[in-house]
Amino acid sequence: MDLHELALRQVLTSYWLSQMVYVAAKLGIADLLAQGPKTAAELATATGSHAQSLYRVLRALAGFEIFAEDELGQFVLTPMAEPLRTDYPHSARGAAMMVGEEHFRAWGELLYSVQTGGCAFEHVYGKNLFEYLAEHPEKGKIFDAAMTGVHGLESAAMCDAYDFSAFNHVIDVGGGNGSTLATILQRHPRLHGTLFDLPAVVERAKPRFHQAGLADRVTLLGGSFFESVPSGADAYVLRHIIHDWDDQRSKRILDACRAAIPQQGRLLVVESVIARGNEPSFGKLLDVNMLVVPGGMERTEEEYRDLFTLSGFELSRIVPTTEEVAVIEGLPR
Repeated sequence: MDLHELALRQVLTSYWLSQMVYVAAKLGIADLLAQGPKTAAELATATGSHAQSLYRVLRALAGFEIFAEDELGQFVLTPMAEPLRTDYPHSARGAAMMVGEEHFRAWGELLYSVQTGGCAFEHVYGKNLFEYLAEHPEKGKIFDAAMTGVHGLESAAMCDAYDFSAFNHVIDVGGGNGSTLATILQRHPRLHGTLFDLPAVVERAKPRFHQAGLADRVTLLGGSFFESVPSGADAYVLRHIIHDWDDQRSKRILDACRAAIPQQGRLLVVESVIARGNEPSFGKLLDVNMLVVPGGMERTEEEYRDLFTLSGFELSRIVPTTEEVAVIEGLPR
C-alpha cells in the first residue's frame, strides 16, 4: 500500500476516531481519570457502561495518545486527553459532545446539501439549529460550553489584534453566552457593553457576568437581530454570526445594524476569511460545516466586501489574529 492510499484510508475512517472521542467525552472519562488512574471495569461501573466494550474503545484511543494504559492495566490522562476535562481551560468536552451527536447525524446527509443546496440539519431535524436548541435547553447548554471551548482562544487573540480602547460602548450582536463581551470588558475597564441575543439565550448568559464582576457594566437585551438591533453604541461586534446564514439573511442582520449604528461607529465582523489557492485551512472545513448544520457559509474578502456594500457599509480593513479568525471592520457609508 503506497503512502497516498494509506493516507486516504486514514481519512475515510477518521469519523471512527471522532466518535470514540465523543463517547469518552459523553461518559466524562477524563473527569474520572483526573481523580487518578482507573481500570476500564472501574470506569464502566462509574459510567454505567459495558466494561469490555469500554476497554476496547479506550485501548483504541490510547493508540492516538488520547488516554494511555499503564502496566497495571489502568487508564491515565495524557496531554491529548486533558482538554476533555470539564474544568479544563477552553475545555473541548462540550465540542466533542456537540459534534458527536446532532452534528454527526447532520453530516451523514452531506450529500443532500451538495445536491440540493439545502441545510442537512433542517432536513434531519425538521427545524434549524437555533430553533432546535431553543426547544432543547439541555442541548443549548452543551452548545454554549462548546462555543466557549472552541472560541475561547479567539477572544483573547481578537483583543490582542484589534484596539477596542477608542470605544465607549460595545454591543455584542448575537453574543450567545457572553464570553466575547466579557473578554472585551475585562481588557478595557472603562468600557460598557450590551449583550443582545434571543431572550432565552441572554438568560443563560447572566451568571457569567455576575461571576466575572461585570454585571454593573453590562446590559442584557433580548430580541431578534433579523428585526432590529439596539442603538446607542459606537462598536457593534458580530462574532461567528454572519457565517451562520446565507447572503439574504446575512443582509437582514447587517441592515438592522446599519439602522442602529451611528455614522462614526464601527461594525466588527469576526469570522474566518477564506483565501484563494489549495492550501489547507480550518476555515474551508468550517465552511462545509456551515453548509451542513446552520445553512450558512464562510466567505472570501471579496464576498464580505460585496455583502457590506449591499447593507450600507464600506469594508475598511481586515485585521488578522493569531487564531483562524480576523476582524473585518466596516464603516457606515
